[in-house]
Amino acid sequence: MNQSVPVSSSLFSPAAPAPAGAAPRIPAARDLPALSELNWADLYAQLNEEGVALTPPLLSRAQCEEIIDTFDQPGLFRSTVVMQRYQFGRGTYKYYADPASVALIQTLRERLYPPMAWMANQWAPQLNERTFPATLAELLAECADNGQHRSTPLILKYGAGDYACLHQDVYGDIVFPLQIAIMLNQPGEDFTGGENIFVEQRPRSQSRAIVVKPRLGQGMIFPVRHRPVRGGNGFRRHPMRHGTGAVESGHRNTLGVIFHNAR
Repeated sequence: MNQSVPVSSSLFSPAAPAPAGAAPRIPAARDLPALSELNWADLYAQLNEEGVALTPPLLSRAQCEEIIDTFDQPGLFRSTVVMQRYQFGRGTYKYYADPASVALIQTLRERLYPPMAWMANQWAPQLNERTFPATLAELLAECADNGQHRSTPLILKYGAGDYACLHQDVYGDIVFPLQIAIMLNQPGEDFTGGENIFVEQRPRSQSRAIVVKPRLGQGMIFPVRHRPVRGGNGFRRHPMRHGTGAVESGHRNTLGVIFHNAR
């Protein structure tokens, strides 16, 4: 979870038409049946309209608890960050050493990547930026060639009074432009407070705050750095940062699925 990185807000000429074709369909599977039912056209429209797209529940209560239980297995992690030591906020997060060691996380990362790459590649001409390969394996091979070998999926744990400052998860020169965070607890039952907060910087205007309240198992798809927004003369980059409001009571856990690896 890197601290925020400055991003310029440039005005671009009108983009070429978005790539044709539907998003890749995630094959049906017994372990994660909700993935095959996602409507990616609707999620893409929501992402463009609101800046954040909220999925239906992707994980069951039992699957969320399975992931939460990994937090207390130190052998699964490459790094632990106590946020107050770095003025990132208050709470703790841990990076998995190898997502393949937790089958659910590996499966989520591999299966969600292709349709999210489809969305990223819709944005690419609007931002005058590169496109991305069709599979996660190809992206990770590119990261490795650039010296980005460290896994980035992470689990966050907050207790009463904990929060996360606004930030961006960049990690290196190769940055896949979208990520997804999955709520592992039920708001109102397991914790109170702790809303997800996104701040969109709008050129020559005041910043916009977006508050999202996912339920257990729901995912939030959002930009890592910025998103394209059409203006009067073309598309602008709107930088975005994300954080978490203070938890009032209970415990809150989130799974963060970032697709590019870190240096």
